[in-house]
Amino acid sequence: MTTRGAPVDEVQRWREYATAAVPADRADAEEGVRLAYRRAGLAEPERVVWAGSPREGVTLIREMPDPGANVREAVRTAPWALERRRMSEALGASGWSARWSATGGRLWDSTQALVDRIRTGVLEELAEGDRRTEARIRLILLGAVLGQHDAPWLAAFRTDRAPLDGLAQVCRSAGWWWPFEKVAVVCERPVALHRDEAGRLDRADGPALAFPDGFALYAWRGMRVPAAFLEELRALTPDRIRAEENAELRRVMLEHYGYDRYLADSGARPVHRDGTGTLWRVDLVGDEPVVMVEVLNSTPEPDGTRRTYWLRVPPTTRTAREGVAWTFGLDAEVYAPVRET
Repeated sequence: MTTRGAPVDEVQRWREYATAAVPADRADAEEGVRLAYRRAGLAEPERVVWAGSPREGVTLIREMPDPGANVREAVRTAPWALERRRMSEALGASGWSARWSATGGRLWDSTQALVDRIRTGVLEELAEGDRRTEARIRLILLGAVLGQHDAPWLAAFRTDRAPLDGLAQVCRSAGWWWPFEKVAVVCERPVALHRDEAGRLDRADGPALAFPDGFALYAWRGMRVPAAFLEELRALTPDRIRAEENAELRRVMLEHYGYDRYLADSGARPVHRDGTGTLWRVDLVGDEPVVMVEVLNSTPEPDGTRRTYWLRVPPTTRTAREGVAWTFGLDAEVYAPVRET
């Protein structure tokens, strides 16, 4: 491992651990768990119990009569703090910052977003709106070691030696896990993970994240949606879109249906035309209107046709020129392209 940076392929390997959607290597994971206990100076757990997902892991822990105290502080927090201190002393503040930016910083945002979504999903399913139950479940969730989702911070350190080798072994082999004095509860990895180019959970025809026990999250471009909602996307109509009371879900419907198609099918009429294009507007109840500029490409395609583009613009847009100028970050008065393409 290099001192200040990390090879691209090395960071990519940690990215692959974080996003792995294949069955856990249970033997390797259990070996890593026991090694992590020993590195922390603790006796190995009496047994390792497997769960199909973080949801099932929380359920098992709530039902256990006496797993002993949670030892996450010794197993995960202390060795992380020790290695960070060593790295900071060796590299200095600027060197450590550069090291993090080249390694874990490249994985942090998308991985942490996934962790937050899983926690929220578990809370919503198991707490069912009861605040006391939610508080207890939240504490259990915060007591987890994140396994594969600890990849960002592990990527910044040496993991082929004590004290992080056991934690890294579990990261490569399994999902979240809970270390207690007597028992370790280890979760399977997901069996499906679908994300868009921005790293957000995204799938229109099934769960964006699914675990082998059935725990799943449904999302469209990062926004969590009900499973039944996705079924409706296959047969949308302008009337159904207008009837949706939830503004966020209505926006998902519009994105899936297509703003240009919605304008055409909903009987929208142009509100302004000029040399740059045509401005269209459709008002929506309880939400901002859909305002778009229809622009015809001045450069013909190989077959002689000209492609039409639709640009969504702010609802306050009054003219087509103003809308097109806005897409370039300009005022309408100064927008004067030499040649539109």
